[in-house]
Amino acid sequence: MIDTEKTRIIQEFVPGKQVTLAHIMANADPQLLPKIGIQDKASGSVAVMTLTPGEAAIIGGDIAAKAADVELAYVDRFSGSLLLVGQLADIEAGVQAVVETLVGVLGFTPCPITRT
Repeated sequence: MIDTEKTRIIQEFVPGKQVTLAHIMANADPQLLPKIGIQDKASGSVAVMTLTPGEAAIIGGDIAAKAADVELAYVDRFSGSLLLVGQLADIEAGVQAVVETLVGVLGFTPCPITRT
């Protein structure tokens, strides 16, 4: 006898308040930049962040822009994605400010800030 009964799993997205990714690319490869829509940058550093809930990307973008001389290359309130472009010291300061503020003021769970 063949077992035709299948177990079905339903996955739900229940966002917490989290910094899920905070990564800094110190010297992003120039080939990468046009692929992510920032072809006008010849060189520099890029930070990639994801935040939940997604609307936190708006808050994170505001914090980063006020904390350092960074360009908001991409902010998506639906996915929680945030791309920052600028000089390495500014990118580091911006990402650090976002993580510290979201954790300290809004009670988010942090992730480590990673670098390549």
